Amino acid sequence: MTTLPFPFLSIDPASRRVSLDARDPAFYRDPNPVYAALHAHCPTFYWEERKRWYFTGYDHVNGLLRDRRFGRQILHVATREELGLPEPQDHVRHFDAAEAWSLLELEPPEHTRLRTLVNRAFVSRTIERLTPEIAALCHQAIDRFEKDGKVELLAAFADILPVTMIARMIGIPDEMGPQLLKWSHAYVRMYMFGRTQDDEIAADDAAKEFSDYVRGVIAERRAEPRDDLLSHMVHTEHRGQLLTEDELISTTIVLLNAGHEATVHQIGNAVRSILENGADPSVIFADDKATERTVEECLRISAPVHIFDRFALEDVELDGIQFRRGDKVAMILAAANLDPKKFSDPLAFRPDRNEGANLSFGAGIHFCIGAPLARLELNIALPILFQRLPGLKIAQKPVVKDVYHFHGLEALDLTW
Repeated sequence: MTTLPFPFLSIDPASRRVSLDARDPAFYRDPNPVYAALHAHCPTFYWEERKRWYFTGYDHVNGLLRDRRFGRQILHVATREELGLPEPQDHVRHFDAAEAWSLLELEPPEHTRLRTLVNRAFVSRTIERLTPEIAALCHQAIDRFEKDGKVELLAAFADILPVTMIARMIGIPDEMGPQLLKWSHAYVRMYMFGRTQDDEIAADDAAKEFSDYVRGVIAERRAEPRDDLLSHMVHTEHRGQLLTEDELISTTIVLLNAGHEATVHQIGNAVRSILENGADPSVIFADDKATERTVEECLRISAPVHIFDRFALEDVELDGIQFRRGDKVAMILAAANLDPKKFSDPLAFRPDRNEGANLSFGAGIHFCIGAPLARLELNIALPILFQRLPGLKIAQKPVVKDVYHFHGLEALDLTW
């Protein structure tokens, strides 16, 4: 057994067994030193508490994300009985219905069909046209708090920008932003480690209300199409077929959730990284290229989403481990971004780093469809924030979300 400075972590490199308490605040508040220990002693490991294998090496994670022997779903190739999976639970039936046609959960050909239909709205050349609108939203938010000399950044800035932009793209009015955030926050608790039945019931309630609302907007767009993504999805055929209402609801919910949740976290994470490391805004945002590298380094060192799972779709061997069809494996994207075999001095924040792509948006067919939008929002929002508020500093210790899987802040109090 390897001796480590973390009381919540033990590693046995010989068996590749790891015990790690993800509920320990010392871990979820700053998981990067633990990821460094895993890279040093056991980059591929069996997590005893989670009862599955995890991969942290950059090459393994990058490869797994692209490996078609693994997939996000399994019931398209095997039955619950064959795999010994439990039956769906009634108290989350609305959540399960909302997820049934989620782009995040499907495999080809359904995934290909749905993604093809919405992809053109998120390609870089289309997204770049939103630059003036994103900049205007940033300035409007800062106008509301600039004279105060202090702000809680998440509520006053980070929450507003991404949820407003994705809602406008889809065709949801701005005034629904606060309600969308409430639904989304309850909804994503289903993805967290250690969720309770109360969390599940709250997520199911949110899924029902969210779905009912989207169903109403779909009906409006069927009757009166507009120049928005939802109208496009409602009225555009793919190989002679229109999307069903269930497919439209799932797709709209996943776009609204994924289109803002991670970006909210990343704005907070990025501002924290820049301020805690004493980076000079006039240097790191000196021009478009410097800004782009700064954003990518923030994504690398403080990724907003840490874990993605895959099912083995067939019997397969990987890194000396035999997986049977139906086995679940997991990748820690945030740890892959800290692999010393890929990135030199990986725990150091170096905004001028140019050592290749991070994996914060995934890879392969499930590469985040909203990555161009998220990157554009970050490349616009961060320079504007630091230019408008010279002398920005953290007022008190940031409050980190008490969950592991998503990594973000509950609050970031700033002064200038």
